[in-house]
Amino acid sequence: MEILFRLLSKARKGDSINGFQVKGRILPLFSKYKVIHFNRTDARLANNDLSLDLQKLRCRVNFQALKFTPQIEALGHKLVHILQEKGPFIALHLRYEMDMLAFSGCTHGCTQEEAEELKRMRCMHILGGERKRVSEGRRLQGLCPLTPEEVGLVMQALGFDKGMQIYIASSEIHGSERRLVALRAAFPKIVKKEMLLGPEELQQFQNHSSQMAALDFMISISSNIFIPTYDGNMAKLVEGHRRYLGFRKSIRLDRKKLVELLDLHQNGTISWSEFEASVRQAHHKRMGQPTHRRVIPDKHKEEDYFYANPQECLCERANCDDLLGPGNPKTLR
Repeated sequence: MEILFRLLSKARKGDSINGFQVKGRILPLFSKYKVIHFNRTDARLANNDLSLDLQKLRCRVNFQALKFTPQIEALGHKLVHILQEKGPFIALHLRYEMDMLAFSGCTHGCTQEEAEELKRMRCMHILGGERKRVSEGRRLQGLCPLTPEEVGLVMQALGFDKGMQIYIASSEIHGSERRLVALRAAFPKIVKKEMLLGPEELQQFQNHSSQMAALDFMISISSNIFIPTYDGNMAKLVEGHRRYLGFRKSIRLDRKKLVELLDLHQNGTISWSEFEASVRQAHHKRMGQPTHRRVIPDKHKEEDYFYANPQECLCERANCDDLLGPGNPKTLR
């Protein structure tokens, strides 16, 4: 492990690790230990310019080989079965949680007291200029999670039926039930895992946020429609997994455009019918359809992650233009 640490440290400084080092020094470690945990590699692995065989191997690992513990798998399947028995359902990844709001510097929809609390929380954990993010400016750039009230209006504009089941895939919503009143009025069949299972069934997972998130992940994969309200690793991985399973419908909300439309509607500039038409127009190509992964040379952290759109695994040939569309640009420069 010490050899591996030195090699990875070398790579972090910008030096490359050649094939000889991988085969001669890292491969024997895999052979000996069978499993080696690479920490913090989710966003640091190459997305592009790898062989087709390697990319397809990544898909088999990500979307077929990796499993949760038997306890998580069993309870996750039970939750999915309960929901499916009642009909189609939407998994709404509602990221309006205290830690997310504090991290993103977003306070839209909060009381003055709540905004101050989030500011204090942010200052405790974030250093330097990042403490001073301006909430409204970030919201207008589409960098804030949509509020539950905003999500309700958007979902109505997208034409979802009032009787549709909505599963909230998240931890505690900031403001609790008070902030879900408008969303629940629009869609009364809102459920959370705590409403579907007894406390004794969830007890072993309480105080383990990643295990509770694993249950949400399993439900999100299996839902009829998946709607994330903010970008994040889980949202991207669910989107990619759903593509891999046959382009299951996932609606990627254009938050920047939606904030503009929401403000125009709420200040009376545009009518409900104009708002509805504009929301639908903005999202008709953001429903999880086949699309090329964005490649941004020299800005790999800004390009699309492989696991969010594993296009190499979605068709048989190396050239997927027939599926993805030849007019769909792949590279941004």
